[in-house]
Amino acid sequence: MPELPEVETTVRGLAGFLEGETIARARVHRPDLRRPFPPDLVQLLTGATVTHLGRRAKYGLIHLDREQVMIFHLGMSGRWRIDPEDIGKHDHLVLETGAGHVLALNDARRFGSVDLVDTDALDDFAPFAAMGPEPLGPDFTPAYLKRALAGKIPAIKLALLDQRIVAGLGNIYVCEALHRAGIRPDRAAGRVSLPKLKLLVPAIRDVLSESIEAGGSSMRDYARPDGELGYFAAHWRVYGREGQPCHCGGTVERFVQGGRSTFWCPKCQR
Repeated sequence: MPELPEVETTVRGLAGFLEGETIARARVHRPDLRRPFPPDLVQLLTGATVTHLGRRAKYGLIHLDREQVMIFHLGMSGRWRIDPEDIGKHDHLVLETGAGHVLALNDARRFGSVDLVDTDALDDFAPFAAMGPEPLGPDFTPAYLKRALAGKIPAIKLALLDQRIVAGLGNIYVCEALHRAGIRPDRAAGRVSLPKLKLLVPAIRDVLSESIEAGGSSMRDYARPDGELGYFAAHWRVYGREGQPCHCGGTVERFVQGGRSTFWCPKCQR
């Protein structure tokens, strides 16, 4: 599944083709993805000007001059294609700009979604209403995290995947950040000390920022809008490296938490 860095990379790629542009034509090639397209989607997009793009957690935001925001989620395999040579059966939403560019939302497995929300109601959009702060934002601090985790028995890795605590973190980047901070992924969240959290918060910021800079981590069908692959997977220290050496001289191990694979090094994560 595309995670926060992949969505941020996607949004930045789209901005160069959509920001300030008018959507001359919009069309859908099926009635739904994970859920139905908004019934007035084509009507509201056609003729609208894109004022700017943004991101909330793993959702992309396309702001329109009609006081509306189109929110997209890439699901398991979704991606935007820019100026494709042809439109295929998995290009379910197609936008044509006044400048002559074509942007196609491609989602073979159809686990993604598209919604339209009034701009002034964006924070009340159901998936956003209960979300915690952005991990790259100013409100995500060690002090905040200490308060949010206080008394929590679940493992720190599972707590960081809870969108109510911090928005947008996924399995890959939590594994990597916990390794950088030297924290056992199965330690009770409420028992992680403030000094450790002071290492964890910048580790989370660093691993996300480095991945964004590298274009994300290409997994399965993910690619950037320009068709290029993300290269951060080459920098993974533990994720997907079971049985391989850690930089500390230990060996990366794997176990399952909450139905997801956890990769860690018992020697340097305590």
